[in-house]
Amino acid sequence: MAYDAQVIRLAGAKLERQRKEHQQEQQARRERLYSAYPRLKEIDAQLRRTVAEAAMSAFQRGEDPSPRIRVLKESNLSLQQERRALLGAAGYPEDALDETPLCRACGDRGWVGSEMCACLKALCADAQVKVLSSMLPLGNASFETFSLDKYSHEPWLGMEQTPQENMEFVRDMAWNFAKKFPRFSVRSLLFSGGTGLGKTFLSACIARTVAENGFSVVYDTAARIFAAFEEQKFQRTEEAEAAARRYLACDLLILDDLGSELTTTFVQSALYTLINDRLVAGRHTVISTNLSTGEIMARYSPQIASRLLGEYETLLFYGDDIRLTPEEGERFD
Repeated sequence: MAYDAQVIRLAGAKLERQRKEHQQEQQARRERLYSAYPRLKEIDAQLRRTVAEAAMSAFQRGEDPSPRIRVLKESNLSLQQERRALLGAAGYPEDALDETPLCRACGDRGWVGSEMCACLKALCADAQVKVLSSMLPLGNASFETFSLDKYSHEPWLGMEQTPQENMEFVRDMAWNFAKKFPRFSVRSLLFSGGTGLGKTFLSACIARTVAENGFSVVYDTAARIFAAFEEQKFQRTEEAEAAARRYLACDLLILDDLGSELTTTFVQSALYTLINDRLVAGRHTVISTNLSTGEIMARYSPQIASRLLGEYETLLFYGDDIRLTPEEGERFD
């Protein structure tokens, strides 16, 4: 999974805070137990002293200290048994005084070799939702809060389904795409339709679900994405380089408001590269646009239009502007 560097930094910082808090809690527990049961403190001091003496003696003779330490541990079995008995009588497990990590798999480092540990992945998923919330008004956007009630159940000119019937199909397709990600048969979606019909709301539902399931999700507007590609090409700033990598490598890219950008020759080239590279790499994309399929064909090159309309599942949004407002003060396209 290609998590954004910002997401990994946020998750890593939280992991470090959790590690320090856990160490402080362990130290406080040791102090309480030592205060209540002074014999425990004496036993631990004696165990540490004998192990340290054995290690020092072995090092001075140029020997491996491990055999001597094993002998000492065996000779100190009575002390260890007394320690366990005291802890058990106090209602604590036998390792209550030991320095144990929160995550035994990685020792609270977040990585097992070159692989990200499950503990850090979970923190990355949480951090990613927070990052998305700063760009996309997630609010309480979820498939559970998505309502069909505001969509008309009356026939719509030129369409076989009413707006409500159509949106039920669109919602179910989006739900399957998000819940089964990345195993759903449809790899990419194209939301096409006018404003105020729920495209951004459903994009937010997908983003939240996929991110919470531990996949890297990047949301941005078409204008910002193409500006980053332009800056990468002509100015080569570190920020633009990172943004371009993020757009190309994330598990799911949500590109909002395609068609609002100034369609220059460079933008056409950048859009083709973005779409084609992600398709070739098997990565998933959701694109929303106010353009109709005919307008897409007229506005973009045949290569772009063929990939958008041929490789993406096109979901039409039609009906009256419903202005979905899941929370007061929030407005979704």
